[in-house]
Amino acid sequence: MIPIAIIVYTFLFSLFRTIQEAIHTEPTEVIEEEVSPFDIPVPSEYLPIYMAAGKKYNIPWPLLAAHHRIETRFSTMETLVSPAGAQGHMQFMPCTFVGWKHPSCEGLGEGDISKEELTSVSAIAQYGGYGVDANGDGIADPYHIEDAIYSAANYLSRFGAADGEIERAIHEYNKSEAYVKDVLHFYELYTTHKDQLLAQIKKPAAQAKEE
Repeated sequence: MIPIAIIVYTFLFSLFRTIQEAIHTEPTEVIEEEVSPFDIPVPSEYLPIYMAAGKKYNIPWPLLAAHHRIETRFSTMETLVSPAGAQGHMQFMPCTFVGWKHPSCEGLGEGDISKEELTSVSAIAQYGGYGVDANGDGIADPYHIEDAIYSAANYLSRFGAADGEIERAIHEYNKSEAYVKDVLHFYELYTTHKDQLLAQIKKPAAQAKEE
């Protein structure tokens, strides 16, 4: 007669082996979290503006997104005026925005320019500035997001971006090698992930259609 202890041991051992084999043969589901390649999300509301401005001035729109990211972190800085006097969403020096032919313009380009003159379309035309009235309200305002982005597109286009000279255009925007390197980094990043960015526009549209 086989002792009861041996029977119990044999049964438990057999059960243990069955469970162990089941664990090793059962497929394990691995859930991967989607990791964004962007340190700061690109706001979807700005994408159509980048695209429209890029199309008008024949420059790649991810370049505008890259400048916006570097200049004001997509307009999230506490103040849109730099210590040097650059103003607005895309950080234009007043003399660059209204024109260096303005009698007060010298040095870094802060100038002695009133708000009325800075945003005057006729003054910009007179002094050769890069400010643009993008929304058709009669003024070119560096603190208005559309005007600012279109003005940046205008500037970058005139300094080579429309001809494919991206690095030269960035350097003209800010003559700092570190700045050029940073903008190029985000330009290449946004270009690589262009479809992912554009999906942000398509997704809300698709949701609205379903509703």
